[in-house]
Amino acid sequence: MSVSSSVRRVTAVAGVAAAVVGAVALPASADDHRHGRQYRAVVYISDVQYDSPGRDDRSNRSLNGEWVELTNDSRRAVNLGGWTLSDEDGHPYTFDYYRLNGRATVRVHTGIGRDTRSDVYQDRRAYVWDNHSDTATLRNDRDRFVDEASWGHRDHRDDDRRHSGDHREGHRN
Repeated sequence: MSVSSSVRRVTAVAGVAAAVVGAVALPASADDHRHGRQYRAVVYISDVQYDSPGRDDRSNRSLNGEWVELTNDSRRAVNLGGWTLSDEDGHPYTFDYYRLNGRATVRVHTGIGRDTRSDVYQDRRAYVWDNHSDTATLRNDRDRFVDEASWGHRDHRDDDRRHSGDHREGHRN
C-alpha cells in the first residue's frame, strides 16, 4: 500500500465521520431549510390571568387585570395578523396586524387600551375568561389550532392549568 492511497483512505474516513457528526449535530431548523421546508416558529400560550385581582366591577382597570400571554419561543419574528384567541363560548379576539418578535411575549388584555409591543387590548367592556373553568384557544391565520390553556376542569386534577400542542413538553407551568 502506498502512502498516497493511505492518505486518501484516512481522508475519506475522516470525511465520512465529519458528515455523520454534522448530520447528528445539525439543528432541526437548519435541517428543515436544507430539505426545502419552511422554518416554523413556535408561539404558545405562556400564562393566563383569568381572574382579575380585586373585585370584578367591570371597570376598565379590572377588565385589563385579566389577560393571556403569548410567547414566541423561536428567534424569528411571527406576524400574528389574522390569528385568533378565543374562549370556550367562542368570543374571538383577532389580531389585525401584530409582529411578535423572537423570544418575546405579548399580553392580550380584555379591556380598552393603547396597543404596545408588549401589551395589546381586546377593547371589550365585559369579561371574557370564566373564573371557574374555561379554555383559551389560539389559532393561526388559517384557523389551524396552535395551542390552548385550560383551567378548572375536572379532568385536570394535577394542574389547575394545562396546555396542549407538541411544543408544550418543555414549557409546563
